[in-house]
Amino acid sequence: MIEARKENYRIQQWVAISASLLLIIKVTAYFLTGSVAILTDALESIVNVVAGFLGLYSLYLSAQPRDTNHPYGHGKVEFLSAGIEGSMIMVAGILIIIEAIRNLINPSPLHQLDTGMVLIGGTAAVNAALGMWCIRTGLKNNSLALQASGRHLLSDTYSTLGILGGLLVIYFTAIDWIDSAIALVFSFIILYTGYKIIRTSLAGIMDEQDTELLTRLATVLNANRKENWVDLHNMRIIKYGSALHLDCHLTVPWYLNVHEAHHEIDELAALVRKHFGDSLELFVHSDGCLDFSCRLCNKKECPQRKHPFEKQIEWTVDNMALNKKHQIT
Repeated sequence: MIEARKENYRIQQWVAISASLLLIIKVTAYFLTGSVAILTDALESIVNVVAGFLGLYSLYLSAQPRDTNHPYGHGKVEFLSAGIEGSMIMVAGILIIIEAIRNLINPSPLHQLDTGMVLIGGTAAVNAALGMWCIRTGLKNNSLALQASGRHLLSDTYSTLGILGGLLVIYFTAIDWIDSAIALVFSFIILYTGYKIIRTSLAGIMDEQDTELLTRLATVLNANRKENWVDLHNMRIIKYGSALHLDCHLTVPWYLNVHEAHHEIDELAALVRKHFGDSLELFVHSDGCLDFSCRLCNKKECPQRKHPFEKQIEWTVDNMALNKKHQIT
C-alpha cells in the first residue's frame, strides 16, 4: 500500500514537471506560427500545469496516515482533485470554442508551420506516453487522481494530434480556416473528457455503488465459497481514494464459537485481499444462521440441521446488497 502511494506520487511529479516544459514549447510554437489552434492547445496546457501540481498535492495528502480527525484516512481528497481538474478541462474546452469561432470570423495568417508542427508533434508523443503510464498505474493502484491526470494528458494528446492534422492540411492546401475548424471539433472531445472526470469524481464523493467492482467480487466469492459461509448480505464498498472499505454481514452456522466464527471471517478477508490487494480493508459482522437458512446451506455434516438442503443461492450484486439474510421463497 505504501509502495503504491509512493509510485503514484513519483509519477505525478513527472506529470507536473513535464506539463511545465510542454507549455513552454507550445507557447513557442504559437509565436512562431500564429496558429489559433496551437494557441488553444497552449491554453489547455496551462490547465495541465495547474492540474499537475494540484494532483501532486492531492496524492501527497491522500498518502498521509490516518489521524483522529480523519479516521478513514485522507483519500477522499483525490476525488476533490479529480473534480477540480475535470472542471478546468471543461473551462479550457469552452475557451477553445470561443477562440476558434472568433478566428473563423476574423482569420489570421499563418507562418513557419513546419517548425510548429515538429514542436507540437513532440509534445503529443510525450503526453501520450505519460497519459498511458498514469492510467495504467492508476488502475493498478486504485488512484483516481492519477487516472484523472492520465485521461487529461490523453485528451491533450488527441487535441494536439487533431491540430497537427489540420496544420498538415493547411500546409499543403493553404486553406487557413481549417485551423479553426479542427480546433473547434476537438474542443468537444476535451469537454466530454472533462465531464467524464467530473462524473467519476462525484460518484466517489457521493459513495455511489461501484457495480463493476462488486460484480468482480461476487465472481471471486462464488468460485471460492466455503461451506460455513451460509450467505453474505448488507455488503457495501466505500472508496477513499486508493483505499477501499468493504462492510458486510457473513452468516455462519449459529453454533460456532467466537473463535471459529472469526476464523471464517479471516478466511473471507484473505480471499478478498488475494484478489484485490492490500488496498481493500474489510469490516465483517458475523451472523448466526436461522432455521430457514438450512434450505440454502449445503454443509455436509451439520448436527443442527432442521430442513433438507434445496439449492444454493448464487451471490450477486443485488442480493449481497440486501440488509437481510438470504432465504428460499
